[in-house]
Amino acid sequence: MKNGIIILHKGEGLTSQSAVNRVKRLLGAAKAGHTGTLDPLATGVLPILVGNAVKAGEYMLSSDKHYIATLRLGLTSDTEDITGKIEKTDSGIPSEAEVLRVISGFVGEIMQVPPMVSALKVGGKKLCDLARQGIVIEREARPITIFRLDAKKIAEDAYSLDVICSKGTYIRTLCADIGKALGCGGVMETLCRAEASGFTLAEAHTLEELEAMSEAEREAAVLPVETVFMKHEAVVLPPFFARLAKNGLPIYQKKIGKSFAEGTYLRMCDADGFFALGRVLPREEGMAIVPQKQFPRLGISSD
Repeated sequence: MKNGIIILHKGEGLTSQSAVNRVKRLLGAAKAGHTGTLDPLATGVLPILVGNAVKAGEYMLSSDKHYIATLRLGLTSDTEDITGKIEKTDSGIPSEAEVLRVISGFVGEIMQVPPMVSALKVGGKKLCDLARQGIVIEREARPITIFRLDAKKIAEDAYSLDVICSKGTYIRTLCADIGKALGCGGVMETLCRAEASGFTLAEAHTLEELEAMSEAEREAAVLPVETVFMKHEAVVLPPFFARLAKNGLPIYQKKIGKSFAEGTYLRMCDADGFFALGRVLPREEGMAIVPQKQFPRLGISSD
């Protein structure tokens, strides 16, 4: 079985878990998972972790995201998007100048209330599961950051939004909040995730493309898990210290002639390549590179 990452361009109408299951079957993988749900309405980048690579998921969830969305004004929805129960508002659509002015005010750190249709858990239960039962509960606003928010008018009542944001940002809620601030209401009509965990649409394959590939071509499309950690410097350990690290033991920097700062993440490698993610932490005899996650040699495995 191949271990690694497939960058999927998820199509509309498909749940993220359904996409994972289809990729899992195509690769004959024993285990697979994704790194951040895309709703059925949404399209775009969905990194799928296969085999031992699922352990890298926790290091990918915190990354910033890039979305392209359509904001439709003059409407409200119980789901904050076009798929919910839609109601037209009586207020007219503000001028383009006013819309752009209000949108610009959402750049920076803002507070956002997670929508009831999100997969966020409150009291051990997913909000979306409660919403399906007709239950609505109070949710606390949380800080999120909008790093970039470019808007372009595409119709009298619609704007294209280009958003770069922090983890935990709900674009549907951003659209609804913009509509509320304008006094005319707003819903998310379309959503495409253009980048996630450092991966872009240019690197992504559709399910149809994967299905049309030969087995060898599909395996070649699986990226090594090390790709996730390329922003971290690599440290190549001599054979003796590599064996210690593979057994989970800390490697004292003074013994290998290194002096990375405390808290630094590193790709731990031996002569054959990457095998673990390490972090520099204080230990009894000084600063050491401590293995955080072990990734048995990638490629064909017996999992």
